[in-house]
Amino acid sequence: RTGASACFRRHRGGQGPTFAELGLQPALLAGLERLSIGRPTAVQRLAIPALRRGRSALCAAETGSGKTLAYLLPLLEPEAAAGPAAPRGLVVLPSRELAAQVGAVAAALCAPAGLAVRGLTGGGAAGGLRRQLRAPPPGPAVLLGTPGALREALRRRFLALERLRWMVLDEADSLMDESFTELLEEILRTQVVVVGATFPAGLSETLAKFTDVGRFVTLSTQSLHRLPPHVQQKFVRLKGRDKLPELLQLLKERPSSGGAVLIFCNSASTVNWLGYILDDHRIKHLRLQGQMSAAARAGIFASFQKGDVSVLVCTDLASRGLDTSSVQLVVNYDFPDTLQDYLHRAGRVGRVGSKAPGAVVSFVTHRWDVDLVRKIETTLVCLLPNCSLNVASLVVHISMIVYRCN
Repeated sequence: RTGASACFRRHRGGQGPTFAELGLQPALLAGLERLSIGRPTAVQRLAIPALRRGRSALCAAETGSGKTLAYLLPLLEPEAAAGPAAPRGLVVLPSRELAAQVGAVAAALCAPAGLAVRGLTGGGAAGGLRRQLRAPPPGPAVLLGTPGALREALRRRFLALERLRWMVLDEADSLMDESFTELLEEILRTQVVVVGATFPAGLSETLAKFTDVGRFVTLSTQSLHRLPPHVQQKFVRLKGRDKLPELLQLLKERPSSGGAVLIFCNSASTVNWLGYILDDHRIKHLRLQGQMSAAARAGIFASFQKGDVSVLVCTDLASRGLDTSSVQLVVNYDFPDTLQDYLHRAGRVGRVGSKAPGAVVSFVTHRWDVDLVRKIETTLVCLLPNCSLNVASLVVHISMIVYRCN
């Protein structure tokens, strides 16, 4: 019999080659030391050798597995060896919060080699885009940007990508809309790495319009599309009017040492409404949703990460890629619309670097929510030999169903 804590230890660690044994440059090893990163994770052991050889790749791994370093380390290596160049690498990300987070990691890795990293995000005047691109000559070696800001910077000719050697599409399933594919045509003639925990249907067909998909190697971990076995999944069947009392009880009974909490809603209006209710109950929290102005959003997630406030009420804006290693509880106040959204939300707990396995509590109120629970069972439970779920009981009369690691 294996306990949940043992499952968690297996998920976090593992033996294998060290970063030095993977052949990385001393400057990058120094950057890893600055970040207090020890041994490579499974996806890093898989991706680093392939990307160092210059291969374009579809890199698929479960949330919280260390995909950011899996692509940054091998792609930054030539820049660390050759010295500054402007810009040679581009990372495209769906949100300013994720761009800031990945940018901080890239800056720490690049600092020992004297390389400049810049982030390019929208939400301000054109002059703001020009200021974001400023760096000592010959400019930034690595650029991280959101699609809208990149498109605007290219249109205004603030940015030239003729010297680009590689590009990463991070959280690709949230990038592949029609407006973004127009941008791809201009910049897909390089080494391309497409990264995600889930990929959209038709991804290969979309890429084939702009590049030779035959040159892509597929890199995927064994845990892809699996719910982490060390994370408890709980589904609570209740009426819509009972969701708020259930949430308030959950928050008020939670010990102060219980770690941070993410509360997911399906709309910005629900985030705002729920925030007002929590204010009335004097529950300290932050709110994050896409309809906020750039100025309002600035610093909210960073404050949550630092632990200034331990409760964040948010939309799916916070479900993609962001480092939530301090989070020990995810509450789906609104049940997600798709299986992919559930995977991303559930992936906010039990991540690499987390101190506890964590739990996910989902409020199931609608018939279509129950349909998605059935889909979670049929798609994922068969991949979790240590877990059990009786969805029929959920539908008929049981109010609480729990996945457990045996």
